[in-house]
Amino acid sequence: MKKEDKSKIINSICEEVANYKNFYLVDISSLNAADTVNLRRKCFDREIKLLMVKNTLFRKALEQTNGGYAEIFGVLKEGTTIMFSNSSNGPAKLIKELRATKDKPLLKAAFVEESVYVGDDQLEALASLKSKEELVGDIIMLLQSPAKRVISSLQSGKNTLAGLVKTLSEKSE
Repeated sequence: MKKEDKSKIINSICEEVANYKNFYLVDISSLNAADTVNLRRKCFDREIKLLMVKNTLFRKALEQTNGGYAEIFGVLKEGTTIMFSNSSNGPAKLIKELRATKDKPLLKAAFVEESVYVGDDQLEALASLKSKEELVGDIIMLLQSPAKRVISSLQSGKNTLAGLVKTLSEKSE
């Protein structure tokens, strides 16, 4: 491969790393063609970009971005596939779903929300992470809950208050 071609690929990878907040490094080396096509289809459906590159080119791209990826360099061995996603837990859920029937894909490492997770044992923790949108929804729900209780209490109490006022007004006559 020519040096110009390598630099184009490295620049392309740098753009992907900049465009996506999260990426997962997985090993899909033993998947057959049908399983690989299935993986690609599921990634497309879930807006996960699947990319296969040489480890050395990916490492050079990470070094150029200066994002603190040094912990990941140790897992860049053998076959590595990159799953780029804006969802922090989407790729982990997909990997977990596929692992219900197969031994692969294996999680090598993940860069999620500026944190590095190394090893397949981190898959459960990554799958249970909530996305930013889910966290915002939970906070809004928690903030609305007390207001809903007050409104509900006032609405249910209006009949009681009206009956009490009516009874008191009738007594005074």
